[in-house]
Amino acid sequence: MGMSRYENFISRILEPLCFPEQQDDSRAPSLHHPSSELLVCLFCSESAPLLQKDVLLKHLLIEHKLVIGDVKLIADLPEYMLYWKGRFLEQPVTDFCSVIKTNSTGPVEKQEDYYLLCDVLPEDRVLREKLQQKRLEEILEQQQKERDDSSFHRLCMFCSEEFTGNRWSSLLNHMAREHSFSIGLPDNIVYCNQFLDTLQHKLDNLQCLYCEKTFRDKTTLKDHMRKKAHRRINANNREYDRFYVINYLELGKTWEEVQSEDDRELVDDNDDDWSDWQAHPVSAVCLFCDHQSETMDQIYTHMKEAHGFDLHKLRTELNLRFYQQVKLVNFIRRQIHQSRCYGCQEKFDSRADVLQHIMTEDHVMKLPGMSTWDQPQYYFPTYENDALLCTLSDSDDDEEDEKSHSDGIPVIAEDISNLRALKQTSVLNQLLKNRST
Repeated sequence: MGMSRYENFISRILEPLCFPEQQDDSRAPSLHHPSSELLVCLFCSESAPLLQKDVLLKHLLIEHKLVIGDVKLIADLPEYMLYWKGRFLEQPVTDFCSVIKTNSTGPVEKQEDYYLLCDVLPEDRVLREKLQQKRLEEILEQQQKERDDSSFHRLCMFCSEEFTGNRWSSLLNHMAREHSFSIGLPDNIVYCNQFLDTLQHKLDNLQCLYCEKTFRDKTTLKDHMRKKAHRRINANNREYDRFYVINYLELGKTWEEVQSEDDRELVDDNDDDWSDWQAHPVSAVCLFCDHQSETMDQIYTHMKEAHGFDLHKLRTELNLRFYQQVKLVNFIRRQIHQSRCYGCQEKFDSRADVLQHIMTEDHVMKLPGMSTWDQPQYYFPTYENDALLCTLSDSDDDEEDEKSHSDGIPVIAEDISNLRALKQTSVLNQLLKNRST
């Protein structure tokens, strides 16, 4: 595999895409400021600033064929990298990483091994939890410093009342009581000065704190926030996540998830009553337009009737296995995203132009040779929230066929057999208990 093919492979892995109406990723809030620390390669002398972490991740994949799982959930990436660099000096990478073999059914000379480092490995999971615990301790220490700080000095954002000394909590309570503006209880806030600076900056730029629209003068902004009851912050703005302690409590969880867990009891193992369970709709998006459907039959019917695209027919004619369907969908998504006809590879100036070409030239059901799209890079979704992939047929025949072609490839399952015990023995929960006492 040449370097150009590697670059093509990498661009499909490291370029995150989301459908516009689902752009928010509440599972991965930005909880800390970017640092100028260096990230070191796990195998050689290469390094990159934390702000350019994708450069080093790309280097790891191209040069060393290693992928780190869920990078965005690692609390301290530089320290994480240093730890594993030391471990790889002691033992070979195969002692720790799952091996993914590409082109496993093809000739041996065309097969390649990639390595996945993730928290399925107990040592990796423990490391991530320790880094998360360390960050939580730092946040709690920062909060305590703010409580003890006597140099606080600030005017209320809505009136001229002044607050000095150790009175930042008084200011928050004053704004909630006198101006009906609350950003939360003082005990839940950290980096309070920076939080207030952020809000003040928005007001100084005549921006509503809730809908974030900009107005021509302060009077108009004030009337808008009062009449529309917009004296509150936008909870969907991930910029604010770093100012709430609850966002630092559990690895990879936002405050909504932590709070919902605290508010419900874990059911007993012998409770088999699922009568009130309701599944969330998949909201799969059409390959060719913005239409969404909540069932497999609806989205397939829409694509067939509105665009003449019959995935079932292609599956039957080409005898596509499940993962081949996945690669086909991701291939078509990527070509349309790049304004390129997937049938003839002609490039256009816009997505609208390529879609018009596909319909006009009757290229909807025209596919290139399988060697073009049946490639390992199309295992990776073009859109990370593509629910259409969840609707693909996965029949028993497909599973048996796929199983016959995947012997020797490990399948790792998450062990959730003792969820109650895990929750009770969590190191973070214990840390919080110790802090509270």
